[in-house]
Amino acid sequence: MAEGGGFTSIRDGSDADFEIVCTPCGEDNIREEAVKFCVECNQYLCTTCARCHRRIAASKSHKLLDTDDAKNAPVAAMVTKCRYHPDRDIEMYCGTHDMVYCTKCIATEHRACESIKNIEDVTTPFFQQNEIQGLQDEAKAIHEQLIAANKKKQKNVGSFEKQRNEILRNIQDIERNVIEHIGKLKREAAESLNKMYSEINSEMESEITLTANTITEVDKLTSMLQTVSNMSFRQQFVQMKLIQRTVKDAKKLFEESESHGTRVARFTENTDLKTVIMTATDLGRLETMNKHQKLPTPKQYKLKSKREIHVRMQNDVKRCHISDTCQLHDGTVILTDYNNQKVKWLDMEYKVKSHCDLNACPTGICCTAHNEVAVKTDKNKVQFISVDNSLSILRDISIEGGAYWGMAYTAGDLWVSTGSGVNVYNRSGTLLNSISNNVNGQKVFKSLSQHIAVSRENVIVTDNSDGAVCLGRDGTVKSELRDRRLNYTKGVCVSSDGNVFLSGLSSHNIVMFSGDGKCQGELLNQETGLTMPSSLYYDNKRNCLILTRHTGCDSIYILEMCD
Repeated sequence: MAEGGGFTSIRDGSDADFEIVCTPCGEDNIREEAVKFCVECNQYLCTTCARCHRRIAASKSHKLLDTDDAKNAPVAAMVTKCRYHPDRDIEMYCGTHDMVYCTKCIATEHRACESIKNIEDVTTPFFQQNEIQGLQDEAKAIHEQLIAANKKKQKNVGSFEKQRNEILRNIQDIERNVIEHIGKLKREAAESLNKMYSEINSEMESEITLTANTITEVDKLTSMLQTVSNMSFRQQFVQMKLIQRTVKDAKKLFEESESHGTRVARFTENTDLKTVIMTATDLGRLETMNKHQKLPTPKQYKLKSKREIHVRMQNDVKRCHISDTCQLHDGTVILTDYNNQKVKWLDMEYKVKSHCDLNACPTGICCTAHNEVAVKTDKNKVQFISVDNSLSILRDISIEGGAYWGMAYTAGDLWVSTGSGVNVYNRSGTLLNSISNNVNGQKVFKSLSQHIAVSRENVIVTDNSDGAVCLGRDGTVKSELRDRRLNYTKGVCVSSDGNVFLSGLSSHNIVMFSGDGKCQGELLNQETGLTMPSSLYYDNKRNCLILTRHTGCDSIYILEMCD
């Protein structure tokens, strides 16, 4: 096919629909008929782009085929660069993660993975046309969804500014009722509001840009998918895997965008302002949240009452040592008895209703499904137990550090204390991450890792010293919760509003921290009769703290909080 065929494009108002479009023009959302195909660049070119291709020094020696010849000729094998290491070629396939990588990726991130192969050794057959078409349809669908999500976020930017103005008017209304002292508080509140607005506006603009870039990436898939069926097996396999990953990432971005919802600003007036104006330190509380999110009612964490509940059974041969506690969705509580090697299920009155023998000493427990718990034992096993009308062991997986206290479940993974750190396993027992040192090689924990609790997107681990370490889901240290009043910190639990409770074994106290990591003081100490507290669990359904003691004790303690 000769160049300069006088083809028109959609850009020029033509209704023509071409079988093959120019790849570079397509990146600018222009449909121009392709007349040439560059083997080295794996791109279709229109007349203009082909002419430029021959003039550029870097590509003037490239072999250009007519599009008809390109259809019938096998596409030359291309080398695709790694998205994480642009200087490396993609050469390997990881069966565990079902994705292609460079050798550096395999060496650094996938050493523990199974089914690592050279791409040339992969025996997967060519992708069928219906698979290619299905991925193309999926890419088109997520493209449309991302465009709609971005429009929603752009609209959110405008509405957020309106909400800012409404809050400022509210501030001004309050100002009229308090003359002398309100000026200072008004400026502080307005400055905080504007700072928050600037930060949130910047954040949303960044999200919009990220979404726009993802839309562009998804757009590129359309042109790439048109050429996939003409590629060699190796290149087809690589490209399909990369396209699948891009679509998966785009879907994840869309889901995250939808989960965040529409951001709104809200201002809550200090109702006691007029009577305590001279001692007030703020004009109100500024925050952002999902549009339909309700404001939580702050709890007053003060002890209202204390109950001792006996949990020893008639057939227990030793004094109980309740090592850990968890709660099912129906509100019932399950305990692990280390000394008697049992799991004990309590009813809503905290009376033992059923139990399960383990033939091992349990050191941790967590709820993993609606009617399922996982129990860690000193025999380096995690046993999954069904909780229906009775307790029955389903299966087990092997782990390290079974003799140490502490285990938690979040986002489908088990976080297990090993003493020296924390290991993260999936439900099949595959080790996903091992956390003991930071990127600088320094120890993450001051002493032995102990009990673990989940706090929204973070995981909190006590370390047998003066507090706990707050980790992100990726294992990085987010913050530390420390207080000199704590000694040999063992237990940790988190209430529904994000408050953290830590128990000091040797300091005989429970210290509270707010969701932002600020110490709120002691809830209980030795002067109130507390001795050697160990594990903690917060029962949000009944607004009480469940406490166990470290030494042999046949009881648990229910600490009811004030409403």
